[in-house]
Amino acid sequence: MTIKVILTDIEGTTTDIRFVHDVLFPYARQQLPAFVQQRWDEPVVQEIMQQARLELDSADADQQTLIQAFINWIDQDKKVTALKTLQGLIWVEGYKSGDFTGHLYQDAYEFLKKWHAQGIELSIFSSGSVKAQQLLFSHSDFGDLTPLFSHYFDTTTGHKREKAAYVAIADALQQLPENILFLSDIVEELDAAQSAGMKTCLLARDQMPESATHDVVSTFESIKL
Repeated sequence: MTIKVILTDIEGTTTDIRFVHDVLFPYARQQLPAFVQQRWDEPVVQEIMQQARLELDSADADQQTLIQAFINWIDQDKKVTALKTLQGLIWVEGYKSGDFTGHLYQDAYEFLKKWHAQGIELSIFSSGSVKAQQLLFSHSDFGDLTPLFSHYFDTTTGHKREKAAYVAIADALQQLPENILFLSDIVEELDAAQSAGMKTCLLARDQMPESATHDVVSTFESIKL
């Protein structure tokens, strides 16, 4: 196959899902009330609050109501764009202060670097905001890796389990879908990418599935281009 672009998921694919759930989410949850209170008057925060009010269908929701809504969305693991944007702002502070670095599997780091050196374009598609993606890769365990990537896509492009998102990504990349290889640990995402015409590969890091409709590997080292 002629692969010109590798489009990769983050959670469970390049990065241990436990980093997101055990480090990033709890950090944002802990810091969120004080962050919103201290930065309340900033335009970027007010814009997020307006998005949250629309999500809640409550135009007059006050500060405490909104803070509680964000906490509830975190606890319910809701993919709400306003929450993702707010988490991204909070994580900026955490990364910059050195409270944590972005986890990356050793094999993911080595092969992303290798593919980039071979002239293959690398892009990200994650449910986390573009800002959160860039933060993770700019403050990774292996240093600043953002020069490796040409494009970042999040849920503003479309839902990861819907064909339309992958059609839109192929258009944005100005590539035929069949020239794009999508990597993910979620079968439903791979199904959507495959229906859009992309090549696909399932990362099964913990347990290999008994049957699969996609190529399956346990590490980046086994991915065949």
